[in-house]
Amino acid sequence: MNLDLSQFDIPEILDNPSKVMIGMSGGVDSAVAALILKAQGHEVIAGFMKNWNEVDEDGNCNAETDYQDVIKVCEALDIPYYAFDFSKQYFDLVFKNFIEDYKNGDTPNPDIFCNVEIKFNHFFKTALSLGVDYVATGHYCNKFYDGNSWHLTKGKDSNKDQSYFLSGINGDVLEKVLFPIGQLEKKVVREVAHKFNLVNAKKKDSTGVCFIGERNFRKFLSEYIDSTKGEFQNLDGTIVGSHEGACFYTLGQRKGLGLGGPGQPWYVVKKDHLKNIVFVERQIDHPELFRKTIRAKELNWINFHPANNFECFAKIRYRQNDQQCSVKYDNGLLEVTFEEPQRAVCKKQVIAFYDNDKCLGSALIE
Repeated sequence: MNLDLSQFDIPEILDNPSKVMIGMSGGVDSAVAALILKAQGHEVIAGFMKNWNEVDEDGNCNAETDYQDVIKVCEALDIPYYAFDFSKQYFDLVFKNFIEDYKNGDTPNPDIFCNVEIKFNHFFKTALSLGVDYVATGHYCNKFYDGNSWHLTKGKDSNKDQSYFLSGINGDVLEKVLFPIGQLEKKVVREVAHKFNLVNAKKKDSTGVCFIGERNFRKFLSEYIDSTKGEFQNLDGTIVGSHEGACFYTLGQRKGLGLGGPGQPWYVVKKDHLKNIVFVERQIDHPELFRKTIRAKELNWINFHPANNFECFAKIRYRQNDQQCSVKYDNGLLEVTFEEPQRAVCKKQVIAFYDNDKCLGSALIE
C-alpha cells in the first residue's frame, strides 16, 4: 500500500527511524496511529491487549471482534502483530477494585486505572522487553520536554482530548511513549482511514467500561454485587418509590430511575449507602448536588512539584471544561476550592489538574 500522507498536515513523530510497538485496540484511532508511523518510515509492530474474556449478554465477545479488525488492518499495512493476554492483571488490578468501590456506594472510573495498570505499565514493559524503542497509542494527547523532564499535554482536538484518562500514569514513561494522532482532529483521523480504506474507517468509537464494552450496566454489575432493594426518598424523608440497590445509582443521575408522575424529572441528589436510601429531587440544579470545596488523596503528579498552596485548573469528569481552583497541599492530602461550585461530585472519581494545556496529574476525590 502506498502510504502517501502529503495531503494531510501531519507532523513528523520522530526525527530518526525507530522501532515502535503500537497498542492497537481494533478502533480507528490506533489504526491510523499505526499507519502514520509506518508512512513516516518507522518499523512498526502492533500489540493487541486482551483484557476481558467474558461474553456480553448477547453472547458476543468484544475482544475477538476487535482482534479480527486489528489483524485486517495489520495485513493491509503489512506490519506484524502480537496478542497479549492481560485479563488476569486487569481483573486483579482494575476490576476487583472497581467492584469493591461500587459495593461501597462509590462511583469509580476504571478506564483511568486501566491506563495506569495495564496500558502504561504491563503492556508498556512487555513492549520494551521485546526490544522496541518506543511504545505508541492512539490517544488524543501530546507531550513535551522542558529540558529536565517530560510533560503530558492535551490533544489538539479539544472535543476528543484524553489527557484526563492519562492523568494517573507515571510521568517517567513519557520519554518512551508516542501519541501519533495527538496533533490531529478526529475528522482528519477519519479522513485518513477512509483514504486508505481501513476496515474500521466507519467503526463507532467505543463506549462503556474499558475493555468490557457497552452492555446493560446494572445487569452486568448484578453479576458481581449482591444488592438489596431500598427506597427512593425526598430529602424531607418522603418515600417516592423503590430502587434496586443504592450502589447502582450515581449523583446527578436522571435516566433509569423508574420514577414518574407529573412535574419535572427526578434527579439523584444524595445517597446513604449504609441505610440503602437514594435521595431524589425534581430539580436539575438542586443545591444538594453542588460542592465548592472537595478533598482528594492518592495523588499522582506528572513531573510536577507543587508548593503547599497553588492555583490551577481542574476537571472532575471527562469533557468538562477546565474549572479554576485553588489547592491546599498538605502531607499528601488536597483541599480543592473551586471558583464556581461543581455539580455531582462523586467519591472515588478522579480530579485532574491542569496548567493551561499541561496536565499536572490527578487525585482521587475523597
